[in-house]
Amino acid sequence: MRTEEPLIPKHGGYRKLKSFQLAQLVYDVTVRFCEIYVDGRSRTRDQMVQAARSGVQNIAEGSQASGTSKKTELKLTNVARASLEELRLDYEDFLRQRGLTLLPPDHPALVRFKARRCVTVEAVRLWVEDEHGRTRTNRDRQGEAGPSSVPVRARPCQSVSSSALVANAALALLNLCCYLLDRQLAAQAEAFETEGGFTERLYRIRSQRRRSR
Repeated sequence: MRTEEPLIPKHGGYRKLKSFQLAQLVYDVTVRFCEIYVDGRSRTRDQMVQAARSGVQNIAEGSQASGTSKKTELKLTNVARASLEELRLDYEDFLRQRGLTLLPPDHPALVRFKARRCVTVEAVRLWVEDEHGRTRTNRDRQGEAGPSSVPVRARPCQSVSSSALVANAALALLNLCCYLLDRQLAAQAEAFETEGGFTERLYRIRSQRRRSR
């Protein structure tokens, strides 16, 4: 027996999307980051928080709207992607304007961060603490070097400030989230092209019912 296509298919379920989970973590990290490192009188602070929030909310709203409008889902997912791109530029500006380091993707600290697969702000905070602990340990070891060793000045231990570490961690999360949203947009666009939206689905269901009479 042929199963009839539902008029309103299953939709929502955004909490299970990796893109939503990452965007939510970015939002939480951004709120804490702005509270600590961005001047409360600066418009940038509100803009960064709002951009992060927009990413989360539009992914959720687009997923929920997909039941009756694939076009709306596609539009809102794109808004989320654009908001997170804006936020990514804000973090890059923060680093550049303060002369802080933008770490390359293969930097050991970022490699360790990605390996942790942090899901909470607290996990990100612990990673920052561990990175500073590594720096202190390296300095202690260098200080204990014997007289025949290479002088400390010749091989300095480069430390990264907490603000730079958090900003780079946020950028790593944003890079992955934006990548996932790009794939999500491509899949949504393909589904819209091949299956159409609510109107096309309604037409198919009505036609099927007429034929079955």
